Amino acid sequence: MKIPIPENLTNLAAECAFPLYLVGGSVRDCLAGFPAGKNPDWDICAPAPEEALIAAAEKLGFTVKSVYRHTGTVKLCDQTGVGYEFTRFRSDKYVRGLHTPAEIEFTTDLGTDARRRDFCANAVYYEIKTETLCDPLDGKRDIERKILRTVAPAKKVFGEDGLRLMRLARFAAETGFLPDAECAAGAKRNRALVKDIFPERVFAELNALLLADRKHGDPEAPYRGLCVLRDTEVLGEILPELASGNGMKQRADFHDYDVLEHAFRCVKYAPPEIRFAALLHDVGKPFCFLRDGNFYRHAEEGERIAGEILSRLKAPAKLKAETCALVKLHMRDSDGKMKQSKVRRELAEQYPLLEKLFALRQADYSACKDDLSPAPAVEKWRRILKEMRTEGAPLSQKELAVNGKDLLEAGVPPKRVGEALADCMEYCVQDGARNERAGLIARAKKRFMEEV
Repeated sequence: MKIPIPENLTNLAAECAFPLYLVGGSVRDCLAGFPAGKNPDWDICAPAPEEALIAAAEKLGFTVKSVYRHTGTVKLCDQTGVGYEFTRFRSDKYVRGLHTPAEIEFTTDLGTDARRRDFCANAVYYEIKTETLCDPLDGKRDIERKILRTVAPAKKVFGEDGLRLMRLARFAAETGFLPDAECAAGAKRNRALVKDIFPERVFAELNALLLADRKHGDPEAPYRGLCVLRDTEVLGEILPELASGNGMKQRADFHDYDVLEHAFRCVKYAPPEIRFAALLHDVGKPFCFLRDGNFYRHAEEGERIAGEILSRLKAPAKLKAETCALVKLHMRDSDGKMKQSKVRRELAEQYPLLEKLFALRQADYSACKDDLSPAPAVEKWRRILKEMRTEGAPLSQKELAVNGKDLLEAGVPPKRVGEALADCMEYCVQDGARNERAGLIARAKKRFMEEV
């Protein structure tokens, strides 16, 4: 079988005096029949030292980005910017659970290299020069059966590297392959080892899982990966606040699913940019129920808990801030009884987040009973938003007919300009016809110049 690879990689293999192999996800995905993605992973390896690979690569104009001689790893890119990661054949020994090998021994044996990897489906090799497959662990059969089987007893594989617990769920999400019985049981028994992994690595894997539908276009991908995290009980180790919603029932007239399943389905219906908010939007419910016996004010508690979770995972500050805000706001006017005047204020106050908030509330609504019809509360807010835009009501201070300079020139004291602009916003939000320069200046002079 011939695997389509970049021409520069073919040239590199021809230049090498040793066999150069493609291995891992690119081989697996090709054998599985997945279409090539925009940025495939080109993992290459050989029974040769990194110096020999570097010499051949530089001769052909490749750029060496970094070299890790301890692990025999080289990161490089070709003239077109395509990246590759090379590793020398080796065997690894770990301190239980830690991601970085404690001892490394280089080898020329392909089978030994295969047994240091994680899953047999990821241990199929393609010798580039001869265009032949090498399959020492029968991984091709696993790919055909769509299963994830560990390259050695599952206890050993997960015990060596706790990050593999997260990778198992991510691979299941991206490929649709599911762990076989031994693999699933081994992951469950070793689930606590994920706590030995740096939180940044856990976050990166969780983020990749939540975006797994981008890999091969399968809309079920993130949901499937989350289910693996739940079933192996790894979720309880990394997100215990969320996992405690498993089996926690909700009102049957509003919900078909328990708290955790509802969160998973909210992710399923949410666009990529708000997946963390979708996952954590009801994270306050278990806390409130265990404390009070009800879910009252779960959005406010959820904001706090989501912040604690994302801080613990070392998530980017912008993602944390936005996710917490969306969690706090997702219940606004959920019963549709909020007065229009207050909705107008909310629309202006939350304007930068509106589209993401609408998307979250729609996903939340759809996740209750798998109802894809428009969420009534979102429809109501969109209708009012349209009315505001039609009449020229400002949705930010930039849309006001006056600015700070205008008010200063009109005589408003500098220390009260911010207050005056906020007052003009509140005044015009309720009626776009009020957004007129002369009238707003007159209002500001009347209300904020008394002390001058």
